[in-house]
Formats: sequence, C-alpha cells, structure tokens
Amino acid sequence: MRDFEDSTLWRVSEFERVRERTGASGFARLAGPTLLPTTLLADLRRLHRDPQSDDALEVVAACVRHREAALLCLQVDQLVWPVTLFPQSMLYHSPRDLAEAGAAGFAALTVLSAEPPGVRPPGHWMHERVAHVQHYRPLPPLLWDLALRGPRRSVLTEIGGRAAYRLVPSRDGAGRLSASGALGPAMQRLQRESVSLREIASWPGLDVERASRLLNALYLTGSLLVSRSHPAAREQPGLLRSLFGAGKPRA
Repeated sequence: MRDFEDSTLWRVSEFERVRERTGASGFARLAGPTLLPTTLLADLRRLHRDPQSDDALEVVAACVRHREAALLCLQVDQLVWPVTLFPQSMLYHSPRDLAEAGAAGFAALTVLSAEPPGVRPPGHWMHERVAHVQHYRPLPPLLWDLALRGPRRSVLTEIGGRAAYRLVPSRDGAGRLSASGALGPAMQRLQRESVSLREIASWPGLDVERASRLLNALYLTGSLLVSRSHPAAREQPGLLRSLFGAGKPRA
C-alpha cells in the first residue's frame, strides 16, 4: 500500500479496492481513535441522511464548525485527493495542492470518505507524526475556493433560513482573499449594512447563486455575522426543481 506522503494520487478504482479489502481508505495511518469525535460524526451522519445537504461543502463546513481535524478523501475526476483539515490551526495537509484541480475539478468535487486524520499538524509534540512541511497549506484560501467554485450553489444549511448578513473582520485574514467582478463591491457594501440573501441577490452582477456562494465563503472563513432577529432578516429564496431533481436558485 502506498505511503500517505506519496504525491501520486490514487485512482478511484484502486481506492475502492483498498477500502473494500480493509474497511478503510489506507490513508489513516495514526494509532488512536478509529472514529471521528462523536459530535462531528453525528453531524456527518445527519448530512448523509439528507440528500440535499450531503455535499462536499457541507462536510467541510461541519469540520470547520466543530473545529475538528479530519481526513477527507475527495474525488476529483477519477482521482482521490487525501486532504486533512486542521481547523484549529487553519491549515490543511495534502500531498498536492488542491488548487491544481482547477475550476472543472472543484465544480464536480465529491467526498468519498471522512476519517480521523492520518497526520498531525505542524508543532505537535508527536513530531514524528508530522508530515513534510511543504505539504501543509493555509486553509482559508481552500475554503474560499470551495465555496465560490465548488458544486454547492445554495447557501449552507447552518446559515440559511430567515436571516440578515453582514461582513465582519476575520482574524484569519479572509478579508484579503480575492473577490473578482461584482463580489468586491458586494463585500464593501456588506461591511456597511446588514441585509438578507434576497437583497444581496438583487445587487448589480449578482443572483441568488452568486450571493449564496459569497455568503458561504465569508462564513467558512470567519467573516460573516448572521442575525436571525435583525429587522432586515428575510426568508431565503426558494429552489425550483427541474423534472430531474436539480436545484435552480430562484430570486
């Protein structure tokens, strides 16, 4: 079996063979718990039961919300990317930079499995379990890209419903992340006022999907204040369903 540090990505077929034979991905190499923490595991199981919520961004959001490290095996095309999130350190580990997956890869990204981490974060006292330093990368840019370019087109369940939103400073530097086109002016406006998703979607250059993606990105990078009681709070726009069940945002 390949070592976790191997920068050559597995094919999905090989990953599935190993998982069928061993019951695990082959990447979780540390001694210790074989299950994720109870609260995170319960959240992930809830997401798995809800087809509308069980997507890559919701899984990542659960890890960030609980501030629990987790190894996520992500499918991009026919390859498996082992990505270990360290929300407390705001780092992630991957033998290769997930940005290499490109826009098409992000758009079709799915989660194959979620397990306890296979490596430790930098600075951990069990230094022999820490991987090569060049394989650790800042987490906020990954969260930002997943929200803006990933498969989820609607606002995350955790911040959806009746709400008003405002941009707040983030200690992790999310405000320095790039926002192209209409997203830049939208972020400036969100610094000055609390508004609903419906209102943001009406701003120049935006619609419900782009507004939802922006709110998801700000939330995951710790830059979003969500208020349920603010006078500007409104119910989020609904989703139109096609005959094939695909969700299309409705303004």
